[in-house]
Amino acid sequence: QVQLVESGGGVVQAGGSLRLSCEVSGRLFSDYTMGWFRQAPGKEREFVGIINWSTGSPYYADSVKGRFTISRDIAKNTVYLQMNSLKLEDTAVYYCAADRRVRAPMNPKEYDYWGQGTQVTVSS
Repeated sequence: QVQLVESGGGVVQAGGSLRLSCEVSGRLFSDYTMGWFRQAPGKEREFVGIINWSTGSPYYADSVKGRFTISRDIAKNTVYLQMNSLKLEDTAVYYCAADRRVRAPMNPKEYDYWGQGTQVTVSS
């Protein structure tokens, strides 16, 4: 069983930065994919990016590419989402997700394990 707890959300001005953390408890096998998603009010959950737990290879949605960076610290069992140059449209609840042998990583239905979410609000 895997449990995920996000932290680091808050209110930031447009152009600012935030770093979200996702602390993982439980055993992570090397074939786990760690995903970040977000959901704005009235919208569907949106793919932000993923990282391969074993290799550390990231992949990003076009909407955040060049602004967001996903990393992981195996010793701390933690995944990070560094968000720079934040825009108003980045405002959402951000979720961390995990699962093994994910075949369609941009699809939230591929993930069984989710954190509770953390609110990110970008103000003008």
